[in-house]
Formats: sequence, structure tokens, C-alpha cells
Amino acid sequence: MQHHFSRAFRNIGLIGRPGKSSVVETLTAIYQYLLERGLRPIFDHETAELGQFNNVQTSTRALLGQVTDLVVVVGGDGSLLHAARALAKYNVPVVGVNRGRLGFLTDISPNDVLLKLGQVLDGDYVFDQRFLLETEIRSQGQTVYRDIALNDVVLHSGKSVHMIDFELNIDGLYVYRQHSDGLIVASPTGSTAYALSGGGPIVHPNMDAIVLVPMHPHTLTSRPIVVGGQSEIKILIQDNQILPMVSADGQNSVSLQVGDWLYIKKHPFKLTLLHPPGYDFYAACRTKLRWNQDFESSDDEQN
Repeated sequence: MQHHFSRAFRNIGLIGRPGKSSVVETLTAIYQYLLERGLRPIFDHETAELGQFNNVQTSTRALLGQVTDLVVVVGGDGSLLHAARALAKYNVPVVGVNRGRLGFLTDISPNDVLLKLGQVLDGDYVFDQRFLLETEIRSQGQTVYRDIALNDVVLHSGKSVHMIDFELNIDGLYVYRQHSDGLIVASPTGSTAYALSGGGPIVHPNMDAIVLVPMHPHTLTSRPIVVGGQSEIKILIQDNQILPMVSADGQNSVSLQVGDWLYIKKHPFKLTLLHPPGYDFYAACRTKLRWNQDFESSDDEQN
């Protein structure tokens, strides 16, 4: 991560999470603020319908990255994940305003959103690039499905209680055959999400690495593996009582057949996040994961 003070922003994309009145309040404040600064807000179609925005410019989400210099996402980390999948190929930077629960990616508080957004618009920000994962299913030599993920690609058993049987290969080398509930393949960004709840390590966003976390493996010695970011991961689906499924960033799951190969590797495009000055990954961990909670509560009692 590094500080930049140069880029000019004129056309500002706005994306908001539907279904929350607080999101509309924040979007309205941002919209008015952008107009006051003489900038050009552009909503994606769905966001424009959330509030009473009159005569606004809109774009499809798929093309929003093509017509903007910066995109502001108001919602939770899930909202930013959705946006990232559409925006990454345009290399348009993204700012996240947290109206969700955790806020690892959407790190601007709504309480001081105009101040922090103003700093970013003035060119005072921390520049942070995150790589994505791409996945594809090959069945009988043909690619039948493709997707991308900012957080993780998850092989899982769907709603079944049965374990699944698969073979893992990394960079053409056989690693193991496993019975488990599945496998989480996460980027550094995703290491603080589902992979963390599965017992995986926290990987700093600067790391060029991919994390593989088994889900409830049928052996006590199976542990998470961290491999280089250039690695190609191949998973062969064995004969199972149920059809395993794969999901990218928690999106719609797709079934895999016996003999199918699941390929996962780094995607060529990156997502550019802009944080306000003072952003600190470890501070985010302390806040979101409550690392210092015991010490801070005891300090409060002493004071």
C-alpha cells in the first residue's frame, strides 16, 4: 500500500445496497456533496431507484466502470464484492462506505463520510490493489462454467450432510485425496472472511499468496496450506453420494459432476481500493476482529 496525491476524479459512480434506509441517507448526502463540488455523479440503474434522485445520470453496473473515474460503494463488504466483480476489468478505483456489519473493505464510517470522501477526492488517499481469483469447471475437456471472486472460491456439499470426495493438485503436483465438507480457496482479501472462520490464517493484503482451507476434513492432520499467488490449483471430483457444488464469493452455486476438474488461479485484473489517509490493516483487524477487547475494556474500567 502506498500514498498517492495525483489523480483527478470527475465522474463518480455510486452503488448502494438495496433494502436499507440508512444506505439511501448516505447516498443522498454523497450525491448532494458531489454536486456541490461540481462533480458528475453517475448511479448504476438499481441504485438510482433506491431514493428520490431526480434527473440523475445512470449506467448499467456492467458499464459503470467504463464511464467513471471513481466508484463509491455504500453498503457492507458483500456490496463491495458484488461491485468488484463488475468493475475490476476497467481498473477504476473503488471507495467503500460501511453500512453493513464488518466493514473490512468498506472502511469509511458513515459518520464522517463527507470528510473522508473529500480527502480522497482531493488526492489524499492510500492506494491498495487486491488480486482476484478466477475459476472454471472443465467437463470432458470442455469449459462449462467460468467466474471470478475477490474473496474466495468454495467447493462444498450444498445442503447435504454428506462429505465430498475430491483430489487436490497444485502446479501439476498431486497433493492429496480428501473426504471433507469441502475446500475454501481464498485470496489474501478473503483470508479474513469465510476462510478465517474455517481455521485459516490471516494473510496480509500485500501478500502474493493463495490460501487453501479444508472444511471439516475426515483426518486430524489436514491443515490449511498457503501457496504462491502464481499457483494453479486443480481439483478432480471423485465418485460421490451427492453432487459437490462450487461458489465464487458466495454467489449462486454450480453443480459439479464426477470426473469434472475445477481450476482456480489468479485473475489477470486487480481491484484498486482507495482508503482515506491513516488506513491501517492491523487497526482494521483490531476493530473488526476485536483483538484488543479485553485490554481496552480493562483500561476503560481503570480510567
